[in-house]
Amino acid sequence: MNTVTINKDITVFCVKAKSFPAGIQEAHNTLRSLIPFDPARKFYGISAPDKSGAIIYRAAAEELKEGELAKHKLEAFTIKRGVYIYSDVKEYKRNAMLITNAFKELLSNPKIDTDGYCLECYINDTDCRCMVKINV
Repeated sequence: MNTVTINKDITVFCVKAKSFPAGIQEAHNTLRSLIPFDPARKFYGISAPDKSGAIIYRAAAEELKEGELAKHKLEAFTIKRGVYIYSDVKEYKRNAMLITNAFKELLSNPKIDTDGYCLECYINDTDCRCMVKINV
């Protein structure tokens, strides 16, 4: 498995999807309509089960300057620093199952942080990196 280290916590602001997986694209569209474009800004998808086992998905945008996104009154979330295993998914829009399959493989690792979440980092309009935090 490939690993990447996130050296510092990342503050992001989120739009919660109304449903999973059907509401994912709408959440991203809403988020991108609210957040000012900046080529340095990273966009994420964050998902984890709630207490009932239903998957909660959040489309997220990185805050580049402290306080810049607070005016939008979106939910704040902190992507925790640490070591993540990952799988890069090319042309994810071509087949949504590519992301599902990547996370199934990552989640089978016995070192995953059970208090963690699935994290998608959108590299560009066609590729994303699927990541899961591990205990080292």
